[in-house]
Amino acid sequence: MKAKRTFSFFFSLLVVLSMAQETEIADKPKWKYEPNFMVGFDILNAGLSFFSERKVYQGFVSSRLNRELHVVADAGFERNIYVKNGYDGEVKGPFVKLGTLYRLMKDPENRLNGFYVGGKLAASFYKQEYRAVPVRGFGGSSSFEEFPSSGQSSYWIEGAAGGRVQLFDSNFYIDVNIQPKYLIYTTKQEDIQPMIVPGFGKSSGKFNMGYMWNIAYSF
Repeated sequence: MKAKRTFSFFFSLLVVLSMAQETEIADKPKWKYEPNFMVGFDILNAGLSFFSERKVYQGFVSSRLNRELHVVADAGFERNIYVKNGYDGEVKGPFVKLGTLYRLMKDPENRLNGFYVGGKLAASFYKQEYRAVPVRGFGGSSSFEEFPSSGQSSYWIEGAAGGRVQLFDSNFYIDVNIQPKYLIYTTKQEDIQPMIVPGFGKSSGKFNMGYMWNIAYSF
């Protein structure tokens, strides 16, 4: 008899807890996407373009998919030269990136403020010209060869880690992030490894690091 009462007590408790949980889930408001956009422009790299050989202009547009996840697209144009170790080259062309950002630390008063991490797929389609490429000859002698302008493309993945903060009570934000990059694939002209890739930067290897310091506006 005592066992029957104990079983009835636990069964009743489970029913009550189950009903309470269902009520809580039903009362919890479901997330619904509403059109929202933020656009930003990298003012730091654009400003440095006036004082360096690297001319890069880039910006982004993002949209919040849910409370934590944002989709983001970057686009830009870069022109740069590479004069080092006997190489004399120049590239110019556009680049695009597409990925997602996930908010880590949040501001309870503003859902757009906070720190985030994420990742992107990126591609660049550019013109490349080498006015001098070192070529090792017989007996260890060196000479230089010139290659005409040609169309090339490169593809890479990159991470993103940064933060965003509202400027006073306006719709403007400061958005800063760093971008570790890894080159996946690139076309080559006469088997020459590209020394510069628009959007990826100067590098004779597969790893590189980028950054953006944006002024953004939320619609």
